Amino acid sequence: MKSIAVNANTLDKRVKPSVVVKTVLAILFGLIWVFPVVWLIISSFKPERELFSYPLTFLPKDFTIDNYVQAFERFDFIRYTFNTTFITIMATIITLLMSSMCGFALAKYRYKWLNFFFMCLLATTMLPTEIMMSPSFTVILKLGLYNSLWGCILPTVGTMTGVFLMRQFFVSIPNELLEAARIDGSNEGGIFMRIMLPLCRSQLAILAIFSFRWRWNDYIWPLLALGNPEKYTLQLALRTLSGAEAVDWSLLLSTSVLTMIPVLIVFIIFNKQIMNSNVSSGVKG
Repeated sequence: MKSIAVNANTLDKRVKPSVVVKTVLAILFGLIWVFPVVWLIISSFKPERELFSYPLTFLPKDFTIDNYVQAFERFDFIRYTFNTTFITIMATIITLLMSSMCGFALAKYRYKWLNFFFMCLLATTMLPTEIMMSPSFTVILKLGLYNSLWGCILPTVGTMTGVFLMRQFFVSIPNELLEAARIDGSNEGGIFMRIMLPLCRSQLAILAIFSFRWRWNDYIWPLLALGNPEKYTLQLALRTLSGAEAVDWSLLLSTSVLTMIPVLIVFIIFNKQIMNSNVSSGVKG
């Protein structure tokens, strides 16, 4: 018991005031960020007459789930969710493949022009997205992809952020690992699929989270590429709930909450993969 008390006193002495202040500030900023989201979720269970009643109440006086029932009855939620899910999943898969393959080539192949090519690609990140929309729209129009889901997918799969992330990871992998695989008779495709991809699972998980969120919440590009309301994504469909003179706030709040759920699920799944990868990376066989 005496040793336990001594250890407790030692731990107490190690806690610095600066650590306590930083922890409190982190919790405070976290609460400030979470509060609007919590207010959105709680308000989605309020009837519309209660949303603008004065004084405002945090918890609903008349708890109701009619807003979510209306989201499926009055709002074609299933169709819009299918369109958004198809665009998001296909774009994310292609983005992961393209970024990892391009990052591997830029990191491990030695050509004089390759570094210059990489710098040119990196320079494109300084261009605003709006500048690229006009030529991208012209391309999908010439290819006959306007007003199709693939027209929303293909122009968005090439992201320099993903290429840079994967390249920086592949640079850290020793070249001796690749040389040993080549000596054993493995070709470049086999090296990439059987050695490189398993090693970059955590980076792929990070890129998957970003790509899924980008495509799921994308509004501007689907607005340009889609004209048929039956092919609208969730973000475009939510716009139809805001009229020029009236806004159906109850339905808008409930559908907004529903659109957040898939992103949260994907983050939980891939965050677990990131944590498992970090833990296993410190274990030597």
